[in-house]
Amino acid sequence: MTVAELKLGQKGIIKDFTSYLLPIKLLELGCLPGNEVELVQVAPLKDPIYINVNGSHIAIRRSMATKIELDIVEDPPVL
Repeated sequence: MTVAELKLGQKGIIKDFTSYLLPIKLLELGCLPGNEVELVQVAPLKDPIYINVNGSHIAIRRSMATKIELDIVEDPPVL
């Protein structure tokens, strides 16, 4: 599963990257293997998406989110 496939409130642990062409800024903000990611919000046109990585809220494009693989840690809350 990738960050782009997360549902609102769902969390995952970064496992690997499908591409080595990630912006350095993402790595500096904590998008590293072993860190937890949570989907916080999705923009009205589905792009960008807003994620929480180690307390930092980051807006990334969906195309970039497809390059970050995750292991899911919990299901989204039932509303």
